[in-house]
Amino acid sequence: MKYYNLIILLVLLLNISCVPVKNDTAKPNILLINIDDMGWRDVGFMGSEYYETPNIDELAANGMIFTQAYAGAANCAPSRACLMSGQWTPRHEIYTVSNSDRGKSKDRKLIPVTNNEYMPDDNLLIPEILKQHGYTTCHAGKWHLTDDPSLRGFDVNIGGSHAGNPGSYYPPYKSVPSLTPPSDDYYLTNLVVDKTLDFLSSVQDGPFFLYYSPYAVHTPIQPVKELMEKYENKKEWNGQNNAKYATMVENVDEQIGRIISLLKEQGKLENTFVLFTSDNGGHYGITKQWPLRSGKGAYYEGGIREPMFAFWEGKIPKGEKSGIPVTNLDFYPTILEVAGIQKPEDKVLDGKSLLPVLTDNQTLEERPLFWHFPIYLQAYVKNDTTTQDPLFRTRPGSAVRLGDWKLIQYFENNDIELYNLKDDISEKNNLAESKPDKANELLEILENWRIETNAPVPKTLNPEYQNKP
Repeated sequence: MKYYNLIILLVLLLNISCVPVKNDTAKPNILLINIDDMGWRDVGFMGSEYYETPNIDELAANGMIFTQAYAGAANCAPSRACLMSGQWTPRHEIYTVSNSDRGKSKDRKLIPVTNNEYMPDDNLLIPEILKQHGYTTCHAGKWHLTDDPSLRGFDVNIGGSHAGNPGSYYPPYKSVPSLTPPSDDYYLTNLVVDKTLDFLSSVQDGPFFLYYSPYAVHTPIQPVKELMEKYENKKEWNGQNNAKYATMVENVDEQIGRIISLLKEQGKLENTFVLFTSDNGGHYGITKQWPLRSGKGAYYEGGIREPMFAFWEGKIPKGEKSGIPVTNLDFYPTILEVAGIQKPEDKVLDGKSLLPVLTDNQTLEERPLFWHFPIYLQAYVKNDTTTQDPLFRTRPGSAVRLGDWKLIQYFENNDIELYNLKDDISEKNNLAESKPDKANELLEILENWRIETNAPVPKTLNPEYQNKP
């Protein structure tokens, strides 16, 4: 009887070992979507009734939407540097695109800080640490931080370089010579996703990290021809009426829909963590983000507040919205926690993981968010009254948000602007004089932060300055 029982036990163990077991501990795939120049209200889930983004909206509805999400800077290169490094601009010293002395010299009172155009080699980026921990990594679209993203942690590079825009969305793709169009009129955004789907189909084992960062909807504004008729006959909404731009927005949505559809077909979506955002505000000459003030390049809300959501099936509750102020610097620590990776001891991260907010219904301790731009950016639109003056989208300065309050300090004349964003989301009423205690409180926080991060403040007067506003 003893031997009989032993045989039965062995048979049961063998049968159990043959039963397939679902691996609940498999590392999640990570999809980071970073649209170029898409404004806060350029998608349906943020209220637009002009642009059509059904695929993005569906994904957002099944995750958590953040209504007060920010980029780390108001234009593309510094914002992307903040996202990929998890650090404030003074740490990587990428403050703008190309040179920092934009506009006419006679209009610049100060000599701006020299801009760093390349991400430092010793700054550990998201794809590099994920690759070290077993992720297969792919960059698709715009990179803008170095010449070759495959040297910064990506196994596959689809169209990425130091180029900030494609030059053309129709062949030849002037700034994207690495991609060969299958026909003379093949739209670049579609081709990038064709190659992206090839990558996803090639990943058989282990987790992947996909950084989908289309060149769209950055200029040049070149419409998707088959969508033009729809938008030419569509009613304007809240200042949004550019039919050509609208076709580009819808096309980006369609391409994201293709990515999500393939992940569903492969059975991978249920184990894929998705973050969606944009790198800066919408181009004010093309799209409006009302009631937010201004747009890309300005440090008013229209230049830095972004559409954002997170999706993770079964982990993040559906249909949730959060008004917690967050920043794209939070993506790095969030991704590390999702992937179960410890932060390297020598890596400085300025953001906070959002995972407790996403999965455990927690909140974040109130903290200041900072922006530093010791440079000049000339105006996009002639006589634009939404910026500080009609000549520049921004002049050298810094900004801080804490709670409902936001302070901007300009370095030329030490001008101060103070806004209560809860009562004045359009930043129309400067309260610096009527609320001096609050202004001084935020200014002290901002000045201490600049000391802590060794943020450069331009002080040298420009001899060519002609003292004209």
